[in-house]
Amino acid sequence: MKVAIVGSGSSALACAVRLKKENIDFTLFEKESSPGGKLITERIDDFLIEGGPDSFLPEKHWTVDLIKEVGLSDELLPTNDRYKGTYIYSGGRLHRLPEGVMLMVPTMIMPLVKSRLISWPGKIRMGMELFVPGRKNDEDESLARFVTRRLGRECLEKIAEPLVAGIHTSNPDNMSVKAIFPRFLDMERTHGSLIRGMTAAMGKGRPQGKEESKMTYFMSLKEGMQALVDGCLAFIGAQNVATGSEVREISKNGGGYGLLVGSEQMSFDAIVLTAPSYAASGMVRSVDPVLAEQLSAIEWSSTATISLAFRIGEVPPKLPGFGFLVPRIEKRRINAATWSSIKWSYRAPSDHVLVRCFVGGGHDEEMVSYDDKDLLKLVLEELGAIAGIRAKPVITRVFRWIKSMPRYTVGHIDRVASIDERLVALPGLYLIGSSYRGIGIGDCVKSGFDAASEIASFARS
Repeated sequence: MKVAIVGSGSSALACAVRLKKENIDFTLFEKESSPGGKLITERIDDFLIEGGPDSFLPEKHWTVDLIKEVGLSDELLPTNDRYKGTYIYSGGRLHRLPEGVMLMVPTMIMPLVKSRLISWPGKIRMGMELFVPGRKNDEDESLARFVTRRLGRECLEKIAEPLVAGIHTSNPDNMSVKAIFPRFLDMERTHGSLIRGMTAAMGKGRPQGKEESKMTYFMSLKEGMQALVDGCLAFIGAQNVATGSEVREISKNGGGYGLLVGSEQMSFDAIVLTAPSYAASGMVRSVDPVLAEQLSAIEWSSTATISLAFRIGEVPPKLPGFGFLVPRIEKRRINAATWSSIKWSYRAPSDHVLVRCFVGGGHDEEMVSYDDKDLLKLVLEELGAIAGIRAKPVITRVFRWIKSMPRYTVGHIDRVASIDERLVALPGLYLIGSSYRGIGIGDCVKSGFDAASEIASFARS
């Protein structure tokens, strides 16, 4: 059996690793000169700079499973939790997110009472969530409507929106709760309250073995996230990877599929498409025009990360927590900043601090297209106004990610279900990656594992 994997991000690499273990013949096609997708790590002097994701959630264990399978267990890197803390910029100052607030749900009374982030009416409204009745129907609703209904408008604007939109780069007014937070819907149905549901979940906890006890909420790799790409490539073998190979079209070919790579036509028994849904749409149009239209309906947003290094004596002596988030209502020009060399070891020399800022996504997306000079100027102005950093950086690096993040808008679950229905008539064609069932690395890795398992069953049958 011959399998083509189109793309080379985390979902593609996970699929390739599992196919390798199953001794199934495959070729991974990547149109760029280097594989890895958004997992890019650069070394500039003694600084280690992440272009895309800088971490993963070990709670979604598939990433850890993949890391172990390719022999990188010793490279696992926890956060420096003695500095941990999430800060939110509101009313001209940085406020620590109250202890016990899990995502947007308060589970402890006194830290919320003492916090100056939320007004007294806002605190009372959040506490009243215990008495808000659940919905009677199962219709999808937006994050804005869901959070406002259960916890109030102030919680949405000052906590939920910056915490969630910063990850999902989407507008809470049309972000699908059913696609992004099915767990919260389960809590509402089962416990009648998010506060009761989250408190119960925390009470149960998860039994931790010796290895799991070393995990922090976020994890990375000592040499950066690109080390996962390098580990996967070493495992699957360079002979199975074709870079600089753009897939233009997929066609039916007897019981299998034809693949137009550049100007060359190739034949495969199965194809795994990990490309973004809008790119996959163009590839499958000749096979199924309806499927192509369904794929093109998924929306995408663009973002940019800007990394800056400063001499440690030229920045405020105690940068708070791991960084800060900026609510949209503050009308600032950056969404968030991370103190990368404080959050992680091995990221900068001891006499420097490395900062990473984020723009675009859920709001002010046009800034992603600014040239480097203008983008750096506005980022430095924002760091000065928000965090008091007014020094000249010794190193800067900008990464732009055009149409890189899918927006799971209201109705996303139904759109994916419709796509799955079309795929029933196309056995051997698999669509995986961030476009469909989760944007995180763990979700993408799981989609790759699932596709490989289905292909192995397909091969045996």
